Amino acid sequence: MKTASKPELFRKLPSVDELTHGTALIQLSSQEGEVAVTDAARAVLARLREEIAAGRFDEAGVNLAVSGLDRAIERQLRESLTYSLRPVINATGVILHTNLGRAPLAPTALDHIRETAAHYSNLEFDVNTGERGKRDVHVDRLFQKLLSEPLNRGGAGLARANSGSAQQVFTIVVNNNAAAVLLALNSLAEGGEVIVSRGELVEIGGSFRIPDVMMKSNAILREVGTTNRTRIADYEKAITEKTRLLLRVHRSNFEITGFTEQPKLEQLIELGKKHDVPLMEDLGSGALFDLRSIGVSGEPGVLDSLNAGVDVVTYSGDKLLGGPQAGLISGRHDLVQRMRSNSLFRALRVDKLTYAALEATLLAYVKHDHDGIPTLRMMRTPKDEIGKRAETIAKTIPQGDLSVEVIDAESVIGGGSAPSATLPTRALALTSNKRTADQLATRLRQSNPPVIARVEDGRVILDLRTVFPEQDEALQHTLAEITAE
Repeated sequence: MKTASKPELFRKLPSVDELTHGTALIQLSSQEGEVAVTDAARAVLARLREEIAAGRFDEAGVNLAVSGLDRAIERQLRESLTYSLRPVINATGVILHTNLGRAPLAPTALDHIRETAAHYSNLEFDVNTGERGKRDVHVDRLFQKLLSEPLNRGGAGLARANSGSAQQVFTIVVNNNAAAVLLALNSLAEGGEVIVSRGELVEIGGSFRIPDVMMKSNAILREVGTTNRTRIADYEKAITEKTRLLLRVHRSNFEITGFTEQPKLEQLIELGKKHDVPLMEDLGSGALFDLRSIGVSGEPGVLDSLNAGVDVVTYSGDKLLGGPQAGLISGRHDLVQRMRSNSLFRALRVDKLTYAALEATLLAYVKHDHDGIPTLRMMRTPKDEIGKRAETIAKTIPQGDLSVEVIDAESVIGGGSAPSATLPTRALALTSNKRTADQLATRLRQSNPPVIARVEDGRVILDLRTVFPEQDEALQHTLAEITAE
């Protein structure tokens, strides 16, 4: 039998006009609109032409595809009209997973966003005077409580202030920590030099590099020391009349171990005061929560740095703080005021939805409602509690393709925070009789909602620390479906 040539296979495909005027698609057009249906038809036909051109279809395959064109176009249309951004089940055990949106928001934050977004608000309006107000007052009052007033909360979870009176701290908000660093450098050091250790010239996700952002800020980088060893004398030797700022960058996503040396924060503070040069610290993650209470050490908190005497601290809203994406700048009033007066501040400012989410998150801290913030609750959840949920799910999985075992494992904080810290957990380890571990992980991602897991030692690991309890039922349903396939 003669094999059909590619031109002959192409001629078997109907035109877009023929398709859209068929009975089934005319009805679909009346429901969803002719333009949307036509676009879907073009997309389906374009894929078929690509398959034919690549030699993946013979005559029988093309005939089968043509017979199912109406259904394929309807599927394409449904996909094009649904949200691309959608919830997933994070079973990776990475609490602040950058690719999965970092910190989930608290229910109170969602409620505050909803009521603020659905109506007009007093975003920049002073209801007492009837005059224009400033949008950052809505969160600055809460930052004042959390960062300026001497705290003694004991086991409540907040970092303690050092003894003595705390300096008054002011805070402004921009759209992420990279913007916070850019604004601070431009405001405090434009045209002058910023001294930073070579061991702190870091790169974080998205190719954000300290030297690059410094160049964009029009500040001049003055590197001191070496990658592994920098002494306080290196900073002092580099100070000249051109020096505008001392910069300390927290190595939030890696560690340098072995033959190393780094000046203590107190030494840099003392040096800055001696030469009347402000000290800025880019904390990155920026915890208001005392991580030592969950066994994580070496991750400085915002309050620790400010109470020690750092002039300006920059940090993220959607990492250890557990709030929305934002860049937060806290510090001396005169320095923060210079940033607020910078025209860049308006370009980098955040909207009412971010302020609403941030205000609700900070209010939870003020109320000591730490378990009301999902990120903190996940970090604080005991291993045994996670294990009970894992055992319950394992018992519900019927006999079939999947083999399920509950194992000891480790969760990580993620998001460039405490890179070496781990939290003990219990997890489901899955193996399949029909699929490799990678194939099983792919199948989980294709479920609804998608389940994102990790693969270790030929097994798929589902860490329930990062799975919300209300998602357990959906996870059970997905695993039961896979078992039955």
